[in-house]
Amino acid sequence: MNKLLLILVLFGFQANAQLIHKRKVSLLGSPFEITVVAKDTIQAIQFEDDAIAEVKRIENLISDWIPTTPLSEINKNSGKQAVKVPLELIELIERAIKISKLTDGAFDISYASMDKIWKFDGSMTAMPSPEAIKKSVEKVGYQKIIVDKEKQTVMLKDEGMKLGMGGIGQGYIADKIKVLLKSKGCVAGLVNVSGDISTWGKQPNGEQWKVGIKNPMNKNKIFATFPLEDTAVETSGSYEKYVTFNGKRYSHIIDTRTGYPATGLISVSIFAKTTELADALATGVFVMGKDTGMDFVNQLPGIGCIMVDEDGKVSTSKNIDLKKYQHE
Repeated sequence: MNKLLLILVLFGFQANAQLIHKRKVSLLGSPFEITVVAKDTIQAIQFEDDAIAEVKRIENLISDWIPTTPLSEINKNSGKQAVKVPLELIELIERAIKISKLTDGAFDISYASMDKIWKFDGSMTAMPSPEAIKKSVEKVGYQKIIVDKEKQTVMLKDEGMKLGMGGIGQGYIADKIKVLLKSKGCVAGLVNVSGDISTWGKQPNGEQWKVGIKNPMNKNKIFATFPLEDTAVETSGSYEKYVTFNGKRYSHIIDTRTGYPATGLISVSIFAKTTELADALATGVFVMGKDTGMDFVNQLPGIGCIMVDEDGKVSTSKNIDLKKYQHE
């Protein structure tokens, strides 16, 4: 009996044992990783299948590249009529508008209306003209999104206006997976939707989940590791997509208020209770720039921020003591 018990323990079958199971797939055109704590492999696979099904469900609600989604219907009818859509989408759009107001338009889901005059594939040889830049953002403006929650409709005022969930959608998906899996009895896990990371619970050994933050100036090296428990983190960066003109670096993240790319920063990591909020704020803070962005974050309770500027200098919000988490 003792020998049998020993064999079971060695193979991880001891009573009340929990295991960590991880799956990586490509979803939403990006890497997707789900890590769950479960009592056995069968339960873990079921949790992962549920998570993937939830991604696909939300994709068919908020995607602007699938022509049949409610969001695409809103875009098709811009300047024409209001469109009735599910309450879930209405509420996401309402929260997005609130963040737009909070960030004074530095975050704006109507960015999809922008004429794409900036190319970040190496083909640009000169800056667009000031006139072209100004014209490129004429149709952008969260103030022109009309939501009627009672009728469950959304209307875009101008023809040619479009909504895109690129700055908030992946964070929303990570949050929804967390809620779903917790409701199904998954006590702990980590969701990584292309860099939008949400966690809940602890690992079976009692340790918190950990996330490493890289300095984009040295992408192979993690300079700080942060423990996460029921916390989310998201990083917005321009270290791979940017152009340089007259010695100035222009990121692929555009300030839709001006039409010019954001400058000054190469990465912004935001810590928040929800991934949706971290996702949207990371974009907004990146657009605001180093000083304005950090001042803004320091006024938000419960939000943490790590910035890396173009010179590789790391700055943190008041509530993050980098020395505690930094690697030597």
